Formats: sequence, structure tokens, C-alpha cells
Amino acid sequence: MAHTSPRTRPETQQFGDHLMYIGGEFVASESGQWMDSVSPATGEVHGRVPAATPADVDRAVRSARAAQPEWAATHVFERGAILRKLADAVRNAQDVLLLEAADTGNTIGSLGGDLVLAAAYIDFIAGLGMEIKGESVPATPQNIHFTLREPYGVVGRIVPFNHPFLFAGAHLAAPLMAGNGVVLKSPDQSPLSATVMARICHEILPPGLVNFVSGVGTVVGDAIVRHPDVPRIGFTGSVATGMAIQRSAAEVAVKHISLELGGKNPFIAFPDVDIEEVAQAAVNGMNFAWSGQSCGSTSRLMLHESIYDDVVARIKDKVEKIRLGEPTDPDAGMGPVNSAGHHARILDIIESAKHEGATTITGGGIPEGERYQHGFWIAPTVFGDVTMNMRVAREEVFGPVLSILKWKTSEEVIAMANDLDLGLTAAVWTGDLKLAMKTVRQLEAGLIWINGTGRHYLGTGFNGWKNSGLGREECLDEVLSYTRTKAVHIIC
Repeated sequence: MAHTSPRTRPETQQFGDHLMYIGGEFVASESGQWMDSVSPATGEVHGRVPAATPADVDRAVRSARAAQPEWAATHVFERGAILRKLADAVRNAQDVLLLEAADTGNTIGSLGGDLVLAAAYIDFIAGLGMEIKGESVPATPQNIHFTLREPYGVVGRIVPFNHPFLFAGAHLAAPLMAGNGVVLKSPDQSPLSATVMARICHEILPPGLVNFVSGVGTVVGDAIVRHPDVPRIGFTGSVATGMAIQRSAAEVAVKHISLELGGKNPFIAFPDVDIEEVAQAAVNGMNFAWSGQSCGSTSRLMLHESIYDDVVARIKDKVEKIRLGEPTDPDAGMGPVNSAGHHARILDIIESAKHEGATTITGGGIPEGERYQHGFWIAPTVFGDVTMNMRVAREEVFGPVLSILKWKTSEEVIAMANDLDLGLTAAVWTGDLKLAMKTVRQLEAGLIWINGTGRHYLGTGFNGWKNSGLGREECLDEVLSYTRTKAVHIIC
């Protein structure tokens, strides 16, 4: 299990107890209860975090609310300078890599990039302070009309299990730059590295401005969402949880909520592509290095029938060369998935694909060998002959499972690509720019690559269509979304 019921009996674990950070102090829950963190590689408990209560959340919100006015009164240049110090500390937080690898199952060889990305994100946001501005409006000739942008006050941020340190760092930037205080909840399944981020904040930010809480999402996350002094919420995670957050918030108040949710992202390859390039791009786009646990993974590869066999053969060869290994092994190409519940769900979808008639190209379950019978291991898996009526084609697996579909006409593949209630990313591969742009116009997704996959480009924005989310990140819009507008009229 990713966590057990809260308990008070101490145990000896590899990483010990990690405290919350509230009001500038590292603290346990006032209840005295703890929650286990489980190693994805072994299935054994290897650390604990406090199982916070709504009272702990209230303490964190009050701390953020008390510290926020002075922070909001700080010049944007100074806020930016402080955020750049935060970015430097994140960039140099090499001590988090072993902990993050062990706690998430992500390979340590890939996690160094998370530090670079988080720091770049914070640096980018730190430079946008002067854009937090209103506008003058010539509403009448004799009076003066203008708008101001002001922070909400306290922002609740709930981060996911797949890149907890990256998101804990990066997702502080916009609300802080806009002048808010923050209460951040670490993920249930991989909560340990949040303490490292908290230590960085302790060294650089005013006490109480940022607070870190841990615990069961249905208790702690819900307490943040329902708190009357948290008018702005940002969440990254599953569609189901995003919808639950909307429902909970709506029961107590009208709140501004941004949601970065799931994707079942199509990768459309036209007949004119280079076979080898497409095969490599399909493997890269699936994010096997993260065990497929990435919302932007292009998990539905749609190949024109004329290139299907050749591309599939190359993908099989490439995926079978991925080296499974311990997350802390620098040479490992893929580790385990994150938690027991997630492991069981992925295996269930794999079995459904076999039952519904998909062809197992490679993988298809728990790897052979005694080592992989403990923990949450799944072989890199590729299914061919997938059709859109199969569960594996319609549900976000969020695991190392690539589905390959075949198509004949452009109309057919567009219909396949859009035949879901998700629309996060998509990829289009062709040398025909006119065809590429026509396809882009028809696809229902918030981010689309032409002859590329995976990369994010700061400033251009990241957002989903349909049930894949609300709001934009990685751009100026994100910073402005953490402010609210006030109109002012000077009657002359």
C-alpha cells in the first residue's frame, strides 16, 4: 500500500520520519499520527510523514495568511530576487535525488533533469513581476478608470506523486510571485522529498509564508479545498480527483480552481515519415524512463497502415532494450511504478487489453525473475492491433503501456484521436507542413507537437482541453491567474 491507516507506533525505517513545515517550524501533527511511505522497488515501508488533520491545515493557513500581507507589500523586484535564490537552491539540491528516486520509483539518472527544470521554471516566473499590472480604460472622457491586480491571499497547491520535488518547487513560483502565501500538500504516495523543499524555503523565504502539510488526500487535501481562507487552489493529478475538488469547493464557496489533469494523448504518424525517427520518437514520447507516469505521454500511437509493420518492429526492438533496474542505479532505464494500488490497476488494464484482442508486442505484465516479484514492477509493454473500443485505448493508464492503432484515412485518424473526453497533448509527424497544420487545427488538445514529443517550452503555456484541465501553466497567464482584478474609478 502507498500508505496505511495513521498510527502512533514508531518503527525503524531507511529514511526515518519527515516532518511538516508550518509557521516556519518543522512539526509533527498535533494528533500524533503518522502515515507510511512505501518503497516502490520493494513494497516495504521506508519512511513516515505526519498524518495531518484539518486542525493542522488550519494552522498552516493561518500562518500563510499572517505572513502574506508583508510579502505582498514587497517590491516585485525583491520578490523576483528572492525567487531566483530559491531557484539556485533547487538547482543545487543534489541531496534530494537519492531520496526522490527511492520514494517515487523514478530513476536517479533521469531525476537530475527535474532539478534543472524546476529551477528554470522558478527563474522564468521570477522575471514576470512587472507584468502583474492592470490597464487604463477610456470609459468616460472626464474621469479616470483603471484596474489593479492584487493577490488572492492564501493559495492551496496539491502536487502529484510522479514528480513531487519538481512540482513542489515549480508550483510555488507563480503564487509567490503574485504576492500570495501558500499551503502545499505533498502527495500521499511519495511524500518524503517535500521536506527537502521545505528546508530550502526555510532558508530563503519569510517564516510562515509557505507551509507544507502531508497526509491522506481525502482528509488533508479536502481540508485545504474547503478552508474558507483559501480562495485559490491549484491541483495537478487525476481527472477524478480534479472533479472531486471542484465538488468540494463548490459546497463551501465560489473559488478559483486551476486543474492540470490527465491525458490519453495521440501520436499520429503519416505515411511520409522516417520510420526510424518515428519509432524512436514513439518510445521517447511514452516516457518509459518515468515508467510511463507522465500526463503528457503519447500513449496512443496511430500509424498509417503503410508504415505500421515496419514501425512496430523497430519499437519492439527499442523497448526490449530498456534496462529495468533499481531506481537508485544510475544505469537503470526504468524503475517500478509508484504504488501498490496503481500497480494493480495497470495490471488490470493490461489483462483487459489481452482479453479484448490486442496483440502483445512485448512485455505485458510483471517481469520474470524473483527480484521483480516484490515491489511494484511492470515490464515495458507495447500492444498492437488496438482499437478505440478497447479499455487500453480509452483510459489513461499512467504506466509503461504503449497502445498502437492502425488507420487508413485522415478523417478516420482524426476521429480516433478526438474520440475521448481528454485533450491534453498530441503529436503529429509528417514532412508536409500544410497537412500538419490542417491536422493541428482538427485536434482537440491544449498542446501539440509537430515532429516532436515531450518537451515543454516556458512561456508558451501548458493546458488541457475537455476533461484534461482548467487554466494555463508555464506562462504569464499562470502568474496572472493568482491575482484578482479590481476596477477603480476616479470621478473628476
